[in-house]
Amino acid sequence: MRSRGSFVAGLIAAAFLTPGIFGQGASVDGDWELSAKTQQGEAIWKVLFARDGDNLSVTMTGPKGNEIKGTGSLRKDRIEWTVKVPTPRGEMKVAYTGVVLGDGMAGEVQRGNLGKFEWSARRKPPGNGVS
Repeated sequence: MRSRGSFVAGLIAAAFLTPGIFGQGASVDGDWELSAKTQQGEAIWKVLFARDGDNLSVTMTGPKGNEIKGTGSLRKDRIEWTVKVPTPRGEMKVAYTGVVLGDGMAGEVQRGNLGKFEWSARRKPPGNGVS
């Protein structure tokens, strides 16, 4: 999608063009809605991040209600996390990397040996929890 590509490019450019803005580190605690490309098209995931220092606990709820957990890290504005997704051929490691800017984040996801895809996420407003 053109708009997501523009969002990703803008997010990354803003992160590099505003040194020092992330001195304390980005805030990601709470509920997010993540959109990612897959071989079957667009997939929307509900994501809950809990931060403990640089470490993240991640709970992702998929389009069909399946829940997976993972761990990751957040250093300044750089975020990464990994989950293992069950497939008919066994577990597949899915690794997310990206940049956080305010209530948005975006980056790439490596889905096992299936390749890299773009993803983006937006923080869900308070009182509008994961459903």
